[in-house]
Amino acid sequence: MAMEPVLVTAPELQRVLEELRMREPIFHKRQFGTERKDFEAMTADEFWEVGASGRRYSREFVLNTLDSRVADPSEDQWQTHDFHCLEIAQDNFLLTYTLSQGNRQTRRSTIWRRVPGGWKILFHQGTLVESQGSWEGVNMGGTDARP
Repeated sequence: MAMEPVLVTAPELQRVLEELRMREPIFHKRQFGTERKDFEAMTADEFWEVGASGRRYSREFVLNTLDSRVADPSEDQWQTHDFHCLEIAQDNFLLTYTLSQGNRQTRRSTIWRRVPGGWKILFHQGTLVESQGSWEGVNMGGTDARP
């Protein structure tokens, strides 16, 4: 039994997948803006985030953090792969992918809403990927789910 799900984006969502793939990782694509007003425009008022640490961050906290990063606009050399898109409600899409930052790998999830004139981010989460050895003996939902 495979531990990893097989994620296949429906053919009718391929165009949405490509549009959203261009925007990830969020806040790190210079062509979509580098200033607070740009980040405000790309996030919904109710936006929030769960970081790789498991901490929850408000939109205001994220925007303030992004303001402090503008002082050092280094271009990140990150790799993204394994993109998947699922429509979870009309004009609302869950985009998932893997982000590699050197030796650090995270699974990313972003909920996007299609709005007149573009896209808004409702939610984002990054989860650290642990080595396979750390999964030994994990009990998931009452079943012994060992890879």
